[in-house]
Amino acid sequence: MRLVFLGTPDAAVPTLRALVAAGHEVVAVVTRPDRRRGRGGALSPSPVAVAARELGLPVHHRVSDVVDLGAQWGVVVAYGAIVPAAVLERLPMLNVHFSLLPRWRGAAPVERAILAGDEETGVSIMSLEPTLDTGPVHARARTTVTGKTAGELTSELATLGAALIVEVLADPHRLDEPVAQVGAATYAEKVQPDEWRVRVDDGVALAERRVRLERAFITLPGTRLRIVRVSRSDAGVPAGRLEAPDGHPTLGFPDGALRLDEVRPDGGRTMVATAWWRGWRVGECAWGSGDLPNLEP
Repeated sequence: MRLVFLGTPDAAVPTLRALVAAGHEVVAVVTRPDRRRGRGGALSPSPVAVAARELGLPVHHRVSDVVDLGAQWGVVVAYGAIVPAAVLERLPMLNVHFSLLPRWRGAAPVERAILAGDEETGVSIMSLEPTLDTGPVHARARTTVTGKTAGELTSELATLGAALIVEVLADPHRLDEPVAQVGAATYAEKVQPDEWRVRVDDGVALAERRVRLERAFITLPGTRLRIVRVSRSDAGVPAGRLEAPDGHPTLGFPDGALRLDEVRPDGGRTMVATAWWRGWRVGECAWGSGDLPNLEP
């Protein structure tokens, strides 16, 4: 089948590679323009642009450039911009969306599923419409959420979605007869920096889920500390206190405690929490209070 592909981040690359491997003719790839990444400030191409060039595919940065190439379908995975209605009128598109629609329409379905404590999520292959993730669904695949980090879950869904879109394109019934979404819709708004902040009143379950977003932090006297990995603890640490029973730094919550396993100090590297604790000169202290001028980790 003759296709156009739209995508930008790492999570879109498995689908692009799967379409090529399945023998589809990808006539063009549309991705977001090169951007400045890292501290050096040099412009870098998106992961999809890198993969497309490895595969020998032409790369574009405007959807309008590819509507007249004779493609039968567009395939969209985490493109990062709205596809105009005028384009969809000329080129029908399938969207690989990382949720079980209509739950978690929007920009951050993986993070919202984790934060909400969902036990299950999945991938939906949807016909793209001008309105936000409202199109009929051609196929779904399911997986569990519990215990997975945002990175782990995104990677799994990217693999599921790549296999599922290939199946849909090979099945005329599923391709031509999608089913309207049924049920209450929820919206996955972009996660704001303050939502990465672990608070005493979160309780251990919500705090664990924030850590699984992979950008969580706590405030300590005069600084903040990125929390990379935690585990449940039965240590009797009072709520709002950071203490170190048996040398393991542990956060107290109203309903229990979390042991810090890996952390990253501001401006530092990820390290074992016990090693950080040995260099933490403040010692046992209160945590979770205080204002920070910049919440961006």
